Amino acid sequence: MIDLTKDDAGFWTVVINRPDKANSLTKAMLEELTEIALAAQDARALVITGVGKVFSAGADLDEARAGLATDGVWERLSGAIAELPCLTIAALNGTLAGGAMGMALACDMRVAVPHAKFFYPVMKLGFLPQPSDPKRMAALIGPARTKLVLMGGQKIAAQEAYDFGLVDRIVEAEALLPTTRDLAEHVLAADPALAAKIKELCS
Repeated sequence: MIDLTKDDAGFWTVVINRPDKANSLTKAMLEELTEIALAAQDARALVITGVGKVFSAGADLDEARAGLATDGVWERLSGAIAELPCLTIAALNGTLAGGAMGMALACDMRVAVPHAKFFYPVMKLGFLPQPSDPKRMAALIGPARTKLVLMGGQKIAAQEAYDFGLVDRIVEAEALLPTTRDLAEHVLAADPALAAKIKELCS
């Protein structure tokens, strides 16, 4: 349910492939994503996307009820992505909900399709968000808008997300992956150590 492709240029594409369940994430899928992120030290660019019209609905409901909603694997995954020296891009092929938002927040850039929506209804469900998610969200869109999402329970449409600074580009679905490749073009051609240092300077 997690597909990985790599090319000779060091461009890695990770695909969440569970469209029949809105790409909801099981613990096994989250652990596989974490392993990929930890192994991507040699990648020059890493893109995370999904199959279908939803990027990810967050935790698989059955597993969430069994404890996945508060499992540390979410934080391990977002931390592994955030610590990568390469360029990381979330290619948001559709709606992004709940804990799955941590992956996108941990990436360097976010590109979304026009119909994408963003929401994180943890308070309504009786949970806290993963510790790093509010901090990363607030760094992008500010504390008040972060509270709008996490406390106000608001569902943010793609254009509003762009206006807030939550996403960096809005493109049609057929242009989503080509756009991520274009954004990675200079990194793929650069000295990886130089690219990593520039990323560090931007942090």
